[in-house]
Amino acid sequence: MHGYVHGYSEREAERLSDQAETLEDLLHSDTRFPPRSRVLEVGCGTGAQTLILGRNSPEARIVAIDISRESLAEAKTMAVRRGMTNVEFRAADVYSLPFDRGSFHHIFICFVLEHLKSPLDVLKTLKEFLLPGGTITLIEGDHGSAYFYPDSDDAERAIRSQIEIQKRSGGNALIGRELYPLLVRAGFEQVRVSPRMVYVDASRPGLVEGFTKNTFIAMIEGIRDKVLQLGLMEQVVFDKGVQDLYRTAGEEGVFCYTFFKACGVAS
Repeated sequence: MHGYVHGYSEREAERLSDQAETLEDLLHSDTRFPPRSRVLEVGCGTGAQTLILGRNSPEARIVAIDISRESLAEAKTMAVRRGMTNVEFRAADVYSLPFDRGSFHHIFICFVLEHLKSPLDVLKTLKEFLLPGGTITLIEGDHGSAYFYPDSDDAERAIRSQIEIQKRSGGNALIGRELYPLLVRAGFEQVRVSPRMVYVDASRPGLVEGFTKNTFIAMIEGIRDKVLQLGLMEQVVFDKGVQDLYRTAGEEGVFCYTFFKACGVAS
């Protein structure tokens, strides 16, 4: 991974956990792996998505990899606490996988491609580790899909700053819209993509807390130091943008964001 712009703090781990729990039905309701199938999860981090995969497909064997040993240690601890025995965590780099070609029936990648410098090359490489007829599942967000009420130019600038920081680190915060062409160019067949919109207003308090506040706004708050260091926004303007984002979580606020889930088949 070229650079994880959100860092590896305890708060970031909490944010990822909140995101996974809040969006489980939206993103994972149709993710199930057959018994005895071998699944590779790339970039598992602290295991927020892994625990969902393992619970929903208890008879599949999931190998979850990440380059951060600290994150893997936390993921292992959580899996043990939940008595999960069908998941194996391993330290590995997506650019140099320690597996034989054709080792897996399925590959799962969630919120990882956005951080990679060359996602197309990674997908081409991962394809070699699938058995013929094996599948790949990708889930990514697209920060350009965020819109909200009340409107705020400062809030929009704060979000664009996140997009710019990720771009400078070699990633792409707008990658959700590119999943279809990426999989096609990587040589996958039967590619299909489905948008998964999160719509939040005050009638959905769980999403107000779990997504608008604890996932999205927390992400923007987390880049404050980098924004100021790079001179992308003045401090008072950035802080005003964050305040305006919190207004979207108020009684009359509305927040929308779209994730994209893509699947493809290896020939």
